[in-house]
Amino acid sequence: MTIGQRFIDWSRRLGPGLITGAADDDPSGIATHSQAGAQFGLQMLWTVVFTYPLLTAVQSISARIGRVTGQGLAANMATVFPRWLVSLLVLLLFAANTVNIGADLLAMGAAAHLLVGGPLFPFALGFAVLSLGLQVFVPYHRYVHVLKWLTLALFAYVATVFTLEIDWGAVALATIWPTLEWNTAAFTVIVAIFGTTISPYLFFWQCAEEVEDEELASARPLIEAPQDAPAELRRIGWDSVVGMAASSLIAFFIILTTAVTLHEAGVRSVDTAAQAAEALRPVAGNFAFLLFSIGIIGTGLLALPVLAGSSAFAVGELRGWRVGLERKPREARRFYGVIAAAFLLGLGVTVAPIDPIKALFWSAVLNGIVAVPVMIAMLLVAANRKRMGAFVATPLQKFLGWATVAAMTAAVLVMLIL
Repeated sequence: MTIGQRFIDWSRRLGPGLITGAADDDPSGIATHSQAGAQFGLQMLWTVVFTYPLLTAVQSISARIGRVTGQGLAANMATVFPRWLVSLLVLLLFAANTVNIGADLLAMGAAAHLLVGGPLFPFALGFAVLSLGLQVFVPYHRYVHVLKWLTLALFAYVATVFTLEIDWGAVALATIWPTLEWNTAAFTVIVAIFGTTISPYLFFWQCAEEVEDEELASARPLIEAPQDAPAELRRIGWDSVVGMAASSLIAFFIILTTAVTLHEAGVRSVDTAAQAAEALRPVAGNFAFLLFSIGIIGTGLLALPVLAGSSAFAVGELRGWRVGLERKPREARRFYGVIAAAFLLGLGVTVAPIDPIKALFWSAVLNGIVAVPVMIAMLLVAANRKRMGAFVATPLQKFLGWATVAAMTAAVLVMLIL
Protein backbone atom coordinates (compact mmCIF):
# COMPACT_ATOMS: atom_id res chain seq x y z
CA MET A 1 0.00 0.00 0.00
CA THR A 2 1.43 3.40 -1.03
CA ILE A 3 1.69 6.38 1.32
CA GLY A 4 -1.17 8.06 -0.56
CA GLN A 5 -3.40 5.02 -0.20
CA ARG A 6 -2.56 4.76 3.49
CA PHE A 7 -3.47 8.42 3.98
CA ILE A 8 -6.81 7.94 2.19
CA ASP A 9 -7.56 4.84 4.28
CA TRP A 10 -6.63 6.71 7.47
CA SER A 11 -8.71 9.76 6.53
CA ARG A 12 -11.75 7.55 5.92
CA ARG A 13 -11.53 6.40 9.52
CA LEU A 14 -11.90 9.98 10.67
CA GLY A 15 -15.54 10.82 11.08
CA PRO A 16 -17.53 12.39 13.92
CA GLY A 17 -14.43 13.87 15.58
CA LEU A 18 -13.15 15.54 12.42
CA ILE A 19 -16.55 16.98 11.49
CA THR A 20 -17.22 18.09 15.07
CA GLY A 21 -13.84 19.78 15.32
CA ALA A 22 -14.33 21.58 12.03
CA ALA A 23 -17.86 22.67 12.97
CA ASP A 24 -16.38 24.16 16.13
CA ASP A 25 -14.90 26.92 13.94
CA ASP A 26 -18.29 28.21 12.82
CA PRO A 27 -18.94 31.91 12.04
CA SER A 28 -19.62 32.46 15.75
CA GLY A 29 -16.18 31.06 16.52
CA ILE A 30 -14.61 33.12 13.75
CA ALA A 31 -16.22 36.28 15.13
CA THR A 32 -15.16 35.48 18.69
CA HIS A 33 -11.56 34.74 17.80
CA SER A 34 -11.46 37.78 15.52
CA GLN A 35 -12.65 39.98 18.38
CA ALA A 36 -10.03 38.44 20.67
CA GLY A 37 -7.25 39.17 18.19
CA ALA A 38 -8.44 42.68 17.36
CA GLN A 39 -9.04 43.72 20.96
CA PHE A 40 -6.10 42.07 22.72
CA GLY A 41 -3.60 41.33 19.97
CA LEU A 42 -1.39 38.31 20.54
CA GLN A 43 -2.28 38.10 24.24
CA MET A 44 -5.23 35.72 23.68
CA LEU A 45 -3.28 33.07 21.74
CA TRP A 46 -2.70 31.16 24.98
CA THR A 47 -6.42 30.33 25.20
CA VAL A 48 -6.16 28.03 22.17
CA VAL A 49 -3.27 26.06 23.62
CA PHE A 50 -5.00 25.89 27.00
CA THR A 51 -8.35 24.67 25.66
CA TYR A 52 -7.02 22.05 23.21
CA PRO A 53 -6.46 19.16 25.70
CA LEU A 54 -9.68 20.07 27.53
CA LEU A 55 -11.71 20.10 24.30
CA THR A 56 -10.18 16.81 23.17
CA ALA A 57 -10.97 15.10 26.46
CA VAL A 58 -14.56 16.33 26.61
CA GLN A 59 -15.30 15.36 23.01
CA SER A 60 -13.71 11.92 23.36
CA ILE A 61 -15.87 11.36 26.44
CA SER A 62 -19.04 12.26 24.55
CA ALA A 63 -18.05 9.95 21.67
CA ARG A 64 -17.21 7.18 24.13
CA ILE A 65 -20.67 7.39 25.71
CA GLY A 66 -22.36 7.00 22.32
CA ARG A 67 -20.21 4.10 21.12
CA VAL A 68 -20.35 2.20 24.41
CA THR A 69 -24.08 2.51 25.06
CA GLY A 70 -25.48 2.79 21.53
CA GLN A 71 -27.55 5.77 22.67
CA GLY A 72 -27.22 9.53 22.40
CA LEU A 73 -26.29 11.88 25.20
CA ALA A 74 -29.81 13.00 26.13
CA ALA A 75 -31.05 9.40 26.27
CA ASN A 76 -28.17 8.46 28.56
CA MET A 77 -28.71 11.47 30.81
CA ALA A 78 -32.39 10.59 31.14
CA THR A 79 -31.49 7.21 32.66
CA VAL A 80 -29.25 8.79 35.32
CA PHE A 81 -30.94 12.08 36.20
CA PRO A 82 -34.52 13.26 36.80
CA ARG A 83 -36.37 13.86 33.55
CA TRP A 84 -37.13 17.49 34.45
CA LEU A 85 -33.42 18.22 34.84
CA VAL A 86 -32.53 16.68 31.47
CA SER A 87 -35.45 18.55 29.87
CA LEU A 88 -34.05 21.80 31.24
CA LEU A 89 -30.59 21.04 29.84
CA VAL A 90 -32.06 20.17 26.44
CA LEU A 91 -34.12 23.39 26.48
CA LEU A 92 -30.97 25.41 27.23
CA LEU A 93 -29.18 23.58 24.40
CA PHE A 94 -32.00 24.31 21.94
CA ALA A 95 -32.08 27.99 22.93
CA ALA A 96 -28.31 28.39 22.60
CA ASN A 97 -28.29 26.54 19.27
CA THR A 98 -31.12 28.66 17.88
CA VAL A 99 -29.29 31.88 18.69
CA ASN A 100 -26.13 30.36 17.22
CA ILE A 101 -27.92 29.34 13.99
CA GLY A 102 -29.34 32.83 13.59
CA ALA A 103 -25.97 34.43 14.26
CA ASP A 104 -24.25 32.11 11.78
CA LEU A 105 -26.84 32.81 9.08
CA LEU A 106 -26.35 36.54 9.67
CA ALA A 107 -22.60 36.16 9.23
CA MET A 108 -22.94 34.01 6.11
CA GLY A 109 -25.43 36.41 4.57
CA ALA A 110 -23.18 39.35 5.36
CA ALA A 111 -20.17 37.54 3.86
CA ALA A 112 -22.09 36.82 0.66
CA HIS A 113 -23.20 40.45 0.56
CA LEU A 114 -19.57 41.58 0.84
CA LEU A 115 -18.54 39.25 -1.99
CA VAL A 116 -21.30 39.84 -4.54
CA GLY A 117 -23.52 42.62 -3.18
CA GLY A 118 -27.29 42.55 -2.71
CA PRO A 119 -29.52 42.38 0.39
CA LEU A 120 -28.40 40.23 3.31
CA PHE A 121 -31.59 38.33 4.23
CA PRO A 122 -32.12 36.49 0.90
CA PHE A 123 -28.60 35.07 1.22
CA ALA A 124 -29.29 33.95 4.81
CA LEU A 125 -32.58 32.38 3.71
CA GLY A 126 -30.88 30.62 0.79
CA PHE A 127 -28.18 29.15 3.04
CA ALA A 128 -30.84 27.96 5.51
CA VAL A 129 -32.91 26.29 2.77
CA LEU A 130 -29.81 24.66 1.24
CA SER A 131 -28.60 23.25 4.55
CA LEU A 132 -32.06 22.07 5.59
CA GLY A 133 -32.64 20.42 2.21
CA LEU A 134 -29.36 18.53 2.37
CA GLN A 135 -30.13 17.24 5.85
CA VAL A 136 -33.66 16.16 5.03
CA PHE A 137 -33.25 14.69 1.55
CA VAL A 138 -29.66 13.38 1.43
CA PRO A 139 -28.97 10.19 3.45
CA TYR A 140 -26.35 10.57 6.15
CA HIS A 141 -23.89 8.12 4.57
CA ARG A 142 -23.72 10.46 1.56
CA TYR A 143 -24.12 13.76 3.37
CA VAL A 144 -21.21 12.97 5.70
CA HIS A 145 -18.87 13.12 2.70
CA VAL A 146 -20.14 16.62 1.92
CA LEU A 147 -19.38 17.63 5.50
CA LYS A 148 -15.87 16.20 5.28
CA TRP A 149 -15.14 18.17 2.12
CA LEU A 150 -16.46 21.34 3.73
CA THR A 151 -13.77 21.03 6.40
CA LEU A 152 -11.32 22.19 3.71
CA ALA A 153 -12.88 25.66 3.98
CA LEU A 154 -11.05 26.04 7.28
CA PHE A 155 -7.71 26.19 5.53
CA ALA A 156 -8.66 29.58 4.12
CA TYR A 157 -7.51 30.93 7.47
CA VAL A 158 -4.19 29.14 7.25
CA ALA A 159 -3.66 30.57 3.77
CA THR A 160 -4.56 34.05 5.02
CA VAL A 161 -1.70 34.02 7.53
CA PHE A 162 0.85 33.38 4.81
CA THR A 163 -0.17 36.58 3.03
CA LEU A 164 1.10 38.57 6.05
CA GLU A 165 4.43 39.48 7.62
CA ILE A 166 4.61 38.01 11.15
CA ASP A 167 7.14 38.16 13.99
CA TRP A 168 7.02 34.49 14.95
CA GLY A 169 9.26 35.04 17.99
CA ALA A 170 6.71 37.45 19.45
CA VAL A 171 3.95 34.97 18.62
CA ALA A 172 5.71 32.15 20.49
CA LEU A 173 6.41 34.35 23.52
CA ALA A 174 2.82 35.61 23.75
CA THR A 175 1.51 32.05 23.42
CA ILE A 176 3.56 30.55 26.26
CA TRP A 177 3.91 33.67 28.46
CA PRO A 178 0.79 35.82 28.06
CA THR A 179 -0.05 39.01 29.90
CA LEU A 180 -3.50 38.44 31.39
CA GLU A 181 -5.70 41.48 31.98
CA TRP A 182 -7.97 41.18 35.01
CA ASN A 183 -11.02 43.11 33.89
CA THR A 184 -14.55 42.41 32.68
CA ALA A 185 -13.70 42.92 29.00
CA ALA A 186 -10.86 40.38 29.05
CA PHE A 187 -12.81 37.71 30.91
CA THR A 188 -15.88 38.21 28.75
CA VAL A 189 -13.69 37.41 25.74
CA ILE A 190 -12.18 34.41 27.58
CA VAL A 191 -15.68 33.07 28.42
CA ALA A 192 -16.70 33.60 24.78
CA ILE A 193 -13.60 31.72 23.56
CA PHE A 194 -14.29 28.88 26.00
CA GLY A 195 -17.95 28.85 24.95
CA THR A 196 -17.32 28.85 21.21
CA THR A 197 -14.60 26.19 21.63
CA ILE A 198 -16.20 23.86 24.18
CA SER A 199 -19.85 24.12 23.12
CA PRO A 200 -22.76 21.93 24.31
CA TYR A 201 -24.00 21.20 20.78
CA LEU A 202 -20.67 19.56 19.96
CA PHE A 203 -21.12 17.06 22.82
CA PHE A 204 -24.56 15.98 21.64
CA TRP A 205 -23.54 15.86 17.98
CA GLN A 206 -20.42 13.71 18.33
CA CYS A 207 -22.18 11.28 20.67
CA ALA A 208 -25.15 10.98 18.28
CA GLU A 209 -22.95 10.48 15.22
CA GLU A 210 -21.08 7.64 16.90
CA VAL A 211 -24.46 5.96 17.32
CA GLU A 212 -25.37 6.76 13.69
CA ASP A 213 -22.09 5.32 12.39
CA GLU A 214 -22.54 2.24 14.59
CA GLU A 215 -25.98 1.58 13.11
CA LEU A 216 -24.71 2.12 9.56
CA ALA A 217 -22.00 -0.48 10.15
CA SER A 218 -24.54 -2.88 11.74
CA ALA A 219 -22.30 -2.96 14.80
CA ARG A 220 -23.36 -3.50 18.39
CA PRO A 221 -22.71 -1.13 21.31
CA LEU A 222 -19.41 -1.89 23.02
CA ILE A 223 -21.16 -2.82 26.23
CA GLU A 224 -22.69 -5.73 24.25
CA ALA A 225 -19.59 -6.42 22.12
CA PRO A 226 -16.59 -5.78 24.40
CA GLN A 227 -14.23 -7.55 21.98
CA ASP A 228 -14.56 -4.54 19.66
CA ALA A 229 -13.65 -2.05 22.37
CA PRO A 230 -9.84 -1.76 21.98
CA ALA A 231 -9.98 -0.88 18.29
CA GLU A 232 -13.06 1.35 18.56
CA LEU A 233 -11.87 3.33 21.59
CA ARG A 234 -8.48 3.79 19.93
CA ARG A 235 -10.25 5.11 16.80
CA ILE A 236 -12.34 7.50 18.88
CA GLY A 237 -9.20 8.75 20.60
CA TRP A 238 -7.38 9.50 17.34
CA ASP A 239 -10.50 10.93 15.72
CA SER A 240 -10.92 13.36 18.62
CA VAL A 241 -7.24 14.27 18.78
CA VAL A 242 -7.05 15.04 15.05
CA GLY A 243 -10.43 16.77 14.81
CA MET A 244 -9.84 19.02 17.81
CA ALA A 245 -6.27 19.74 16.65
CA ALA A 246 -7.67 21.03 13.35
CA SER A 247 -10.20 23.15 15.23
CA SER A 248 -7.57 24.61 17.56
CA LEU A 249 -5.08 25.27 14.78
CA ILE A 250 -7.63 27.27 12.80
CA ALA A 251 -8.70 29.22 15.91
CA PHE A 252 -5.03 30.06 16.55
CA PHE A 253 -4.60 31.37 13.00
CA ILE A 254 -7.76 33.49 13.17
CA ILE A 255 -6.60 35.21 16.38
CA LEU A 256 -3.13 35.61 14.88
CA THR A 257 -4.45 37.07 11.60
CA THR A 258 -6.59 39.71 13.28
CA ALA A 259 -3.93 40.46 15.91
CA VAL A 260 -1.19 41.29 13.41
CA THR A 261 -3.52 43.21 11.09
CA LEU A 262 -6.50 44.79 12.83
CA HIS A 263 -5.02 45.21 16.32
CA GLU A 264 -1.80 46.64 14.89
CA ALA A 265 -3.86 49.02 12.75
CA GLY A 266 -5.75 50.28 15.80
CA VAL A 267 -9.01 48.40 15.10
CA ARG A 268 -10.20 47.19 18.50
CA SER A 269 -13.86 46.28 18.00
CA VAL A 270 -14.67 43.53 15.49
CA ASP A 271 -17.61 41.46 16.69
CA THR A 272 -18.73 39.59 13.58
CA ALA A 273 -16.92 37.37 11.13
CA ALA A 274 -18.08 39.46 8.18
CA GLN A 275 -16.95 42.67 9.84
CA ALA A 276 -13.54 41.08 10.39
CA ALA A 277 -13.33 40.17 6.71
CA GLU A 278 -14.24 43.70 5.62
CA ALA A 279 -11.78 45.25 8.07
CA LEU A 280 -8.99 43.04 6.70
CA ARG A 281 -9.27 44.44 3.17
CA PRO A 282 -7.52 47.80 3.70
CA VAL A 283 -4.77 46.41 5.95
CA ALA A 284 -4.12 42.95 4.45
CA GLY A 285 -5.32 43.23 0.87
CA ASN A 286 -8.12 41.82 -1.27
CA PHE A 287 -6.73 38.27 -1.25
CA ALA A 288 -6.88 37.99 2.55
CA PHE A 289 -10.36 39.52 2.48
CA LEU A 290 -11.52 37.01 -0.14
CA LEU A 291 -10.13 33.97 1.72
CA PHE A 292 -11.62 35.11 5.01
CA SER A 293 -15.05 35.69 3.45
CA ILE A 294 -15.16 32.36 1.62
CA GLY A 295 -14.14 30.62 4.83
CA ILE A 296 -17.10 32.16 6.66
CA ILE A 297 -19.58 30.70 4.18
CA GLY A 298 -17.88 27.29 4.04
CA THR A 299 -17.63 26.88 7.80
CA GLY A 300 -21.19 28.09 8.20
CA LEU A 301 -22.48 25.42 5.82
CA LEU A 302 -20.57 22.88 7.92
CA ALA A 303 -21.79 24.18 11.28
CA LEU A 304 -25.50 24.67 10.51
CA PRO A 305 -26.37 20.96 10.23
CA VAL A 306 -24.37 20.22 13.39
CA LEU A 307 -26.24 22.90 15.35
CA ALA A 308 -29.70 21.94 14.10
CA GLY A 309 -28.96 18.21 14.16
CA SER A 310 -27.67 18.23 17.73
CA SER A 311 -30.90 19.94 18.86
CA ALA A 312 -33.02 17.36 17.04
CA PHE A 313 -31.05 14.43 18.44
CA ALA A 314 -31.32 15.78 21.99
CA VAL A 315 -35.06 16.50 21.81
CA GLY A 316 -35.85 13.28 19.96
CA GLU A 317 -33.83 11.05 22.29
CA LEU A 318 -35.46 12.61 25.34
CA ARG A 319 -38.94 12.14 23.89
CA GLY A 320 -38.27 8.62 22.67
CA TRP A 321 -38.76 9.45 18.98
CA ARG A 322 -37.16 7.76 16.01
CA VAL A 323 -34.07 9.82 15.25
CA GLY A 324 -31.25 9.77 12.74
CA LEU A 325 -30.10 11.58 9.61
CA GLU A 326 -30.00 8.26 7.77
CA ARG A 327 -33.78 7.89 8.17
CA LYS A 328 -36.15 9.13 5.48
CA PRO A 329 -38.35 12.11 6.42
CA ARG A 330 -41.48 9.98 6.65
CA GLU A 331 -39.71 7.66 9.10
CA ALA A 332 -38.69 10.43 11.51
CA ARG A 333 -41.09 13.33 10.93
CA ARG A 334 -40.76 14.81 14.41
CA PHE A 335 -36.96 14.56 14.34
CA TYR A 336 -36.78 16.49 11.07
CA GLY A 337 -39.49 18.80 12.37
CA VAL A 338 -37.17 19.92 15.16
CA ILE A 339 -34.41 20.56 12.60
CA ALA A 340 -36.81 22.66 10.52
CA ALA A 341 -37.99 24.54 13.63
CA ALA A 342 -34.40 25.30 14.60
CA PHE A 343 -33.76 26.84 11.18
CA LEU A 344 -37.06 28.76 11.21
CA LEU A 345 -36.39 30.23 14.65
CA GLY A 346 -32.80 30.92 13.63
CA LEU A 347 -34.08 32.91 10.65
CA GLY A 348 -36.26 34.79 13.13
CA VAL A 349 -33.10 35.86 14.94
CA THR A 350 -31.78 37.36 11.68
CA VAL A 351 -34.79 39.71 11.38
CA ALA A 352 -35.31 40.38 15.09
CA PRO A 353 -34.53 43.90 16.38
CA ILE A 354 -31.16 42.87 17.82
CA ASP A 355 -27.73 44.18 17.02
CA PRO A 356 -26.22 41.67 14.56
CA ILE A 357 -22.76 42.92 15.49
CA LYS A 358 -23.21 41.49 18.99
CA ALA A 359 -25.23 38.37 18.13
CA LEU A 360 -22.30 36.12 17.23
CA PHE A 361 -20.18 37.12 20.18
CA TRP A 362 -22.90 36.79 22.81
CA SER A 363 -24.05 33.44 21.41
CA ALA A 364 -20.55 32.23 22.30
CA VAL A 365 -20.84 33.67 25.81
CA LEU A 366 -24.21 31.91 26.19
CA ASN A 367 -22.63 28.62 25.10
CA GLY A 368 -19.88 29.13 27.67
CA ILE A 369 -22.46 29.39 30.45
CA VAL A 370 -24.71 26.53 29.26
CA ALA A 371 -21.74 24.18 28.75
CA VAL A 372 -20.98 23.93 32.48
CA PRO A 373 -24.12 22.07 33.69
CA VAL A 374 -24.19 19.94 30.52
CA MET A 375 -20.57 18.85 31.08
CA ILE A 376 -21.25 17.99 34.72
CA ALA A 377 -24.14 15.74 33.69
CA MET A 378 -22.07 14.16 30.89
CA LEU A 379 -19.11 13.42 33.18
CA LEU A 380 -21.38 11.75 35.72
CA VAL A 381 -22.86 9.56 32.97
CA ALA A 382 -19.36 8.65 31.75
CA ALA A 383 -18.42 7.51 35.26
CA ASN A 384 -21.63 5.51 35.79
CA ARG A 385 -20.87 1.77 35.66
CA LYS A 386 -24.52 0.84 35.19
CA ARG A 387 -24.48 2.72 31.88
CA MET A 388 -20.87 2.28 30.81
CA GLY A 389 -19.93 -1.08 32.30
CA ALA A 390 -16.18 -1.65 32.14
CA PHE A 391 -15.78 1.26 29.71
CA VAL A 392 -16.23 4.20 32.04
CA ALA A 393 -14.13 7.27 31.27
CA THR A 394 -10.41 6.85 31.90
CA PRO A 395 -8.75 8.61 34.87
CA LEU A 396 -7.11 11.10 32.48
CA GLN A 397 -10.43 11.84 30.80
CA LYS A 398 -12.08 12.38 34.18
CA PHE A 399 -9.29 14.67 35.35
CA LEU A 400 -9.34 16.79 32.18
CA GLY A 401 -13.15 16.78 32.09
CA TRP A 402 -13.51 18.13 35.62
CA ALA A 403 -10.64 20.55 34.98
CA THR A 404 -12.68 21.88 32.05
CA VAL A 405 -15.72 22.35 34.30
CA ALA A 406 -13.58 24.15 36.88
CA ALA A 407 -11.89 26.42 34.32
CA MET A 408 -15.13 27.43 32.60
CA THR A 409 -16.94 27.96 35.90
CA ALA A 410 -14.11 30.12 37.20
CA ALA A 411 -14.04 32.20 34.01
CA VAL A 412 -17.82 32.81 34.16
CA LEU A 413 -17.67 33.76 37.85
CA VAL A 414 -14.76 36.16 37.35
CA MET A 415 -16.57 37.73 34.39
CA LEU A 416 -19.67 38.29 36.51
CA ILE A 417 -17.78 39.56 39.57
CA LEU A 418 -15.40 42.01 37.87
